[in-house]
Amino acid sequence: MTAFDEWYGTDRTPRDMIREIDRWLQAQPVEELGRKRDEANILFRRLGITFIVYGREGGTERLIPFDIVPRVFSAAEWRRLEEGSIQRVRALNMFLADIYSKQEIIRAGAVPSDLILANDFYQPQMVNFQPPGGLYTHVAGIDIVRTGETDFFVLEDNLRSPSGVSYMLENREVMMRLFPDLFATFPVAPVNHYPDDLLRNLRAVAPRGVDDPTVVVMTPGFYNSAYFEHAFLADQMGVELVEGRDLFVRDGVVYMRTTEGPRRVDVIYRRIDDEFIDPLAFRPDSMLGVPGLLSVYRSGRVAIANAMGTGVADDKSVYPYVPDIIRFYLDEEPILRNVPTYMLRKEEDRKYALEHLGELVTKEVHGAGGYGMLVGPAATKAEIEAYRARVLDDPANFISQPTLALSTCPTFVETGIAPRHVDLRPYVLGGDRFSLVPGGLTRVALVEGSLVVNSSQGGGTKDTWVLGQ
Repeated sequence: MTAFDEWYGTDRTPRDMIREIDRWLQAQPVEELGRKRDEANILFRRLGITFIVYGREGGTERLIPFDIVPRVFSAAEWRRLEEGSIQRVRALNMFLADIYSKQEIIRAGAVPSDLILANDFYQPQMVNFQPPGGLYTHVAGIDIVRTGETDFFVLEDNLRSPSGVSYMLENREVMMRLFPDLFATFPVAPVNHYPDDLLRNLRAVAPRGVDDPTVVVMTPGFYNSAYFEHAFLADQMGVELVEGRDLFVRDGVVYMRTTEGPRRVDVIYRRIDDEFIDPLAFRPDSMLGVPGLLSVYRSGRVAIANAMGTGVADDKSVYPYVPDIIRFYLDEEPILRNVPTYMLRKEEDRKYALEHLGELVTKEVHGAGGYGMLVGPAATKAEIEAYRARVLDDPANFISQPTLALSTCPTFVETGIAPRHVDLRPYVLGGDRFSLVPGGLTRVALVEGSLVVNSSQGGGTKDTWVLGQ
């Protein structure tokens, strides 16, 4: 497969909007780029920007590799991505409101009922309850891949607690330190207002009658793989970072323990999974949550972002139906397309996928982070056969998709500047309105030929530039 090069045309000349940036890049000695990369790594380490890779002697803390060559979008390209991402999140929010109330989409037969009601992420505790402002998804990350000049596809939706925004912000901060002249020369749209936008949206969904809401970020704790991000966002918003043990319920209200005594909490930006958030309503053995939190939430005395039960809308078994969900609720055609998907719960799809496992990407419907998937073209015969056995054991747990030729961007690697495959995660914020900052998290597969961009699988990140906003 020939991948679309976002930087150069077929004649190897830089695209119009890239021309001046390419001239700068070509003028940089390899030694200087290497020095800048080393300086970036020092900055990231000083800032403590690490993540934990589980499954390796209990968890290994490492830096996410950072590439100093930015990814660039024009203002027109970004407008399309922005409109398509917001359209998608609007429809999925309406889908969540519906499946926990009237269930009109089920009665219409637009989505099979078992994919919703028997879904592991469906929370009966949310039935007949409308969150503050009717909003379920306050922060969403939409994973987008590109295969051509105008060909953008949504690879998956992340509506529970999408991570990575801290890297988007710190990537920009580091690039501005390393190359201040570039930002004085090129009209790169800013992203540093994201924490302010997030806080404004969280405050917008506070319980009625609360004029000056207290907002907190709730983390599972220091050993969580994304703890740095939790602490970073709390700091950037100027709010408290709390664990479950720092909160308690009394007289139908949530309070935070402080040195000056209990303080009422009005909005919780939670970075903890549904099943752990309240041991009285979900897992009784959870030591991470707050007993009684759900009852306060259902009474309207606290807002929680994102709402519990949002995982149904980003489950890979529901993903193939998102275009229909958009048509059903918005009466619009999707701006961003889905990747063609084979649902292995269907006999015809399963038959085709099993015959072509070596050509497809096959994933668990509840999988995340690049785990539990088979990239057929990069797999050995033994790996394919082992995966075939897993599919046959529980076909409904898998989907398959064609292997897309993800677009490439120039990347500084050990051999110099070379193309590497990338994807993009823009972040959609909801509160008083849906919005995006002009940029996102670009992930890059640093291994030559690899299509796996996840940091947990060896991928890195780039700063994402939107020009001419």
